[in-house]
Amino acid sequence: MTHRALAGILAFIFISTSIRADEALSKTQAQAALRKAVAFFREDVSGHGGYVWRYSADLARREGEGKATPAMAWVQPPGTPTVGAAYLAAYELTGDDFYLDAARESAHALVKGQLQSGGWDYRIYFDAESRGNWAYRVEPHADGSGRNMSTLDDDNTQSALRFLMRADEALGFKDEAVHEAARYGLQSLLKAQYPNGAWPQRYTTPPDPARFPVKKASYPATWSRKYEGKLYTGYYTFNDNTIADAIRTLFDAAAIYGDPRFSAAAEKAGDFILLAQMPQPQPAWAQQYDSEMHPAWARKFEPPSITGGESQGVLRTLLYLYGKTGEEKFLEPIPRALAYFRSSLLPDGRLARFYELETNTPLYFTKDYKLTYSDADMPTHYGFKSGSQLDAIEAAYQRATAVEKPGTVEKSQAPRMTPTLAKQAKAAVDALDERGAWIQQDRLRYHGSDDPATHIIDTSTFVKNVRALSQFIAASE
Repeated sequence: MTHRALAGILAFIFISTSIRADEALSKTQAQAALRKAVAFFREDVSGHGGYVWRYSADLARREGEGKATPAMAWVQPPGTPTVGAAYLAAYELTGDDFYLDAARESAHALVKGQLQSGGWDYRIYFDAESRGNWAYRVEPHADGSGRNMSTLDDDNTQSALRFLMRADEALGFKDEAVHEAARYGLQSLLKAQYPNGAWPQRYTTPPDPARFPVKKASYPATWSRKYEGKLYTGYYTFNDNTIADAIRTLFDAAAIYGDPRFSAAAEKAGDFILLAQMPQPQPAWAQQYDSEMHPAWARKFEPPSITGGESQGVLRTLLYLYGKTGEEKFLEPIPRALAYFRSSLLPDGRLARFYELETNTPLYFTKDYKLTYSDADMPTHYGFKSGSQLDAIEAAYQRATAVEKPGTVEKSQAPRMTPTLAKQAKAAVDALDERGAWIQQDRLRYHGSDDPATHIIDTSTFVKNVRALSQFIAASE
């Protein structure tokens, strides 16, 4: 029986058991709705097993962080790895191989997008003409040419690897293409790690150790107030959680493959975090560092500075490392960083994204990208102020220090039926249209203001509803 025929049968069940407003959702209704939604996404929305971020309701237009075509997929979340992970969760919670098959399709789409450098770009091209511009491992150039830059920015390569590893495990390590791509990608990630434990934002080849001595972070003697346009992709990078996502990925790899090299590399990255904490009077972290371990410029609105944004993520990563390893060295930097940031709060209780080196004065930019101390004329595309998570981080730190021995194994708990879960699942079923699509009123963001679409299919909404229905089904057992 084809997926389409089976979906039709389940759609009939779904329609014939439609839910009144005052009627509780049944497990059978949730199963039918979930199957219908996934069948639609696989057969009508997917392009070569991959996904982008948003689609017009009629599927005529699609986009990730930019316009897309049916012969493209997005890797960057909430793209293909995010959808594939939702399929895997549905399989694990329901035991239905239909969802494992869907996850396999997404995994094979990622295999086709893996670069020879081992990771992924933000997007994957499936048409022959476009593929000719890229150094993909599948159908590569005979001379090894083509774009070959793997990116760790925005959880790109990391999310692809985490999904491929989980898919490999769910498939019993028997799908050769998936298994080989996951292992190759992990080996490449290890090779891309700098001697001090950091990673760059992007990479093509392993770094030369002689060019990257292991040093502690320090203040530069001087730094330019003007953006100089230097290439920053090779800097040691915290921005957009690059290192935190790599650490999480490698701990997952150690658990799935039983290989201590991966956990050792994750701990080495933790040692870099310790090295990167700036000395007094600003015991926190920069967004990125050059090879001398000085805070450095990245884009024209990201100056050398102490960051109130990424530093909070670094503190959470230290707590995560302590939970994984039990090593108290990962707790040691936290109290002085918290004290520093509490003394640096803005009058509205937020933190500046950037604090000037040594003076600790908040830094901003004008709309024409001139560095300034005033927040009166800031660009709107970037957050120059960050919400304070200091209370939550300090509470997590207190909980961590109260535990005699941190647990190193994360135990997954079976979903429990709660009023919130029941409400979420019923709302998902009620919102499903006759095709199996979740439509919402919104516009595409990269097709111009004259685009006629006022209703879209959002991949994040699909993933959220798939997870809610899967959990509801499991909790109904």
